[in-house]
Amino acid sequence: MADGYLTTHVLDTARGVPGDGIRIELFHLSEERREKLAETMTNSDGRTDSPILPVSEFATGTYELVFHAGDYLRRHDLAGDAPLFLDIVPIRFGMADPDAHYHVPLLLSPYGYSTYRGS
Repeated sequence: MADGYLTTHVLDTARGVPGDGIRIELFHLSEERREKLAETMTNSDGRTDSPILPVSEFATGTYELVFHAGDYLRRHDLAGDAPLFLDIVPIRFGMADPDAHYHVPLLLSPYGYSTYRGS
């Protein structure tokens, strides 16, 4: 059995605070389909309360995290003009090591974002 798992963390770089209350969806991608595996929300620390993909469900492959950032930006009056520059933020990535902890954080502002493989 694999011991890998997946987590995330959202930081609001415009305000310098965790991104709380952001809806996140996780999809597994293959050539034939895009399968939704999970949906969760960030807590007051900008993290999810448990791994998005826990050890019991972990598998290597290609995945997509979809961050519903627009709702958060509007709630904190950071949206700017309509339509939003950033609304839905998809991040596609691969997980190859069945025993690794994959951490995919999102650094978010109204007009840009970045991500990296964290620890």
